[in-house]
Amino acid sequence: MPGQSAVVFACEIFHKCLILKAVARDSKGTRKRGESPLNQGSFGSGPAAQFAGLGLQFVLSLLLFLYAGQWVDGKLGTSPWFLILGVFTGASAAFYSMYRALKAAERREEEQDRLDKETK
Repeated sequence: MPGQSAVVFACEIFHKCLILKAVARDSKGTRKRGESPLNQGSFGSGPAAQFAGLGLQFVLSLLLFLYAGQWVDGKLGTSPWFLILGVFTGASAAFYSMYRALKAAERREEEQDRLDKETK
């Protein structure tokens, strides 16, 4: 296609510019910690974007275990026990995953704060 090479070329230029601007450097050419636009909330990496997937992960985990419990109930004829067990297992797994993600973010923030204090 005649227009395809122009699109590929334009995308390539855009992504190269985006990547080059995403890494801040000081006067010596070394990277500055925490000064990238990616760390300042642009490009969809702000506080809300960090945890946007957790809600979807929670719902999918709950539904997966719900349907697995419903399937087992259908095979064994034990309705609704495995369905209930599946819902609680899915919710527990989702809450645990959410807890781990929030704790990891808290550790990263504390580490960044500690590094910021050391540099001052």
